[in-house]
Amino acid sequence: MNKIPRHIAVIMDGNGRWAKQKGLPRAIGHQEGVKSLHEAVATGNDAGVKYLTAYTFSTENWFRPKHEVELLMKLMAIAADDERPGLIKNNVRVRTVGRLNDLPRNLQDAMARLVADTAKNTGLTLTLALSYGGRTEILDACRRAVEAGKAPQTEAEFGALLYDPSLPDPDLLIRTGGDRRISNYLLWQSAYTELYFTETLWPDFRKAELLAAIEDYAQRQRRFGRIDEE
Repeated sequence: MNKIPRHIAVIMDGNGRWAKQKGLPRAIGHQEGVKSLHEAVATGNDAGVKYLTAYTFSTENWFRPKHEVELLMKLMAIAADDERPGLIKNNVRVRTVGRLNDLPRNLQDAMARLVADTAKNTGLTLTLALSYGGRTEILDACRRAVEAGKAPQTEAEFGALLYDPSLPDPDLLIRTGGDRRISNYLLWQSAYTELYFTETLWPDFRKAELLAAIEDYAQRQRRFGRIDEE
């Protein structure tokens, strides 16, 4: 455990399937998913992870049934307020990325409060990707470049146009639920990210599972196109 990833990104997949397997409403699966994110933040903070970025609601999720989208919006607003005292107490800073203007006003306000109230914290940075898509982020960056009237000449200049230029590239990307794809998540940032896929559904992904993913990461050798002797 001496090689801790600085930045972990997570695709939190499987809430609905978890609920279905147990004969429960999908809402319960999403509620349990919030608990898993809570534990991932606590575990990562304790382990020395500096950044945790969670794929909370994608641009594609808007195509889900209207009643489920409304449920998710409501649950996220409630969770933002409920989790705020604990995040402040545990020195966690919260950021958001994505097309936040697409969200209902009450959720935008809840997230704004959460970000403002944790802004001075110096521990783990939790970034919530909301109405987020990797292709959309790249497209929005290109629009910013056009509006500025200057084409970026380097990768660093283009990176400065992304939603949060201060966010370092993920070292490790974890996807739960069995699928082996990154589903339009952090496309620019994940060029050299280590990928970890697990069959475990997100509501069951707790401390032991996260530590196992970190341990797996610690066994890998990252060369970034170089060879060992370099």
